[in-house]
Amino acid sequence: MSNNKSIINTAIQAIELESQAILNLSKLVNDDFAEAVNLIHKSKGRVIITGIGKSAIIATKIVATLNSTGTPAIFMHAADAIHGDLGLILEDDIVVFISKSGNTPEIKVLVPFIKSAKNKMIAITGNKDSYLGQQVDYVLNAFVEKEACPNNLAPTTSTTAQLVIGDALAVCLLDLRGFSSKDFAKYHPGGALGKKLYLRVHDLSSINEKPQVTLETSIKDVIIEITEKMLGVTAVVEDNKIIGIITDGDLRRMLSKVDNISSVKAKDIMSKNPKRINGDAMAIDAMDIMETYEISQLLVEENGNYAGVVHLHDLIKEGII
Repeated sequence: MSNNKSIINTAIQAIELESQAILNLSKLVNDDFAEAVNLIHKSKGRVIITGIGKSAIIATKIVATLNSTGTPAIFMHAADAIHGDLGLILEDDIVVFISKSGNTPEIKVLVPFIKSAKNKMIAITGNKDSYLGQQVDYVLNAFVEKEACPNNLAPTTSTTAQLVIGDALAVCLLDLRGFSSKDFAKYHPGGALGKKLYLRVHDLSSINEKPQVTLETSIKDVIIEITEKMLGVTAVVEDNKIIGIITDGDLRRMLSKVDNISSVKAKDIMSKNPKRINGDAMAIDAMDIMETYEISQLLVEENGNYAGVVHLHDLIKEGII
């Protein structure tokens, strides 16, 4: 138990140290940051982000965030850049360097080549007075007093600070571009978040069976329809309009009350005015209705006509829930 307590205390100290360092970053945001954001926003080129070691790993994450929020970005490893990868930088591209010290050998070699090509340069660094800080057009200050590492060596707090600066950069650009939820869905068509923003009810119901009976359908045939279509429900339809719904639960309740079912028709046990949704509605709206009314299926309409069923399992399968 004493070992657990020590571990917990160390973890808390690391978290508190990093959180304080992040909070301090807000005091370092200045005109350079704003000008860098405006530069990227107005640029016709891409954002090339480079770094070495742990900073390179942070660079790849910032690149991913920028790309997913509407700002074209590419990662370029600082070591590979001076061995051929410099060729990926185009005339209008902006280069962002990430370096805690701003004095690493690879950065010192790389900067003059970028400068000679006259590409605009931005630094995310913890040392604005470093070689890098003095050479670039804009410095995004990511200074931290110490690492969370007890030896003040392993990049921990510093890389967290770099990541936060990158996120702030991406959020500012997102805001300037008026990047909407629809835009987000466009860039994330395969993810659960994107699906919540673009997947429609019809996309799900159209691949399901379409169970339906009439008012006069016998209970035997109702049971067969529900069983064969495997959705636990059937619509009661007249002239292609939804009149009612019969669920597994309705059948069980009927069987507990009626001894002779031979004369029972669909109209005798159906629920009138069932919950329904339009096929053009968002799938997430179907989920909201199911949660609100604690149901597992919704009947689907298109142009006022019965179009099928969307099931809770469809939403789960697609990662909507």
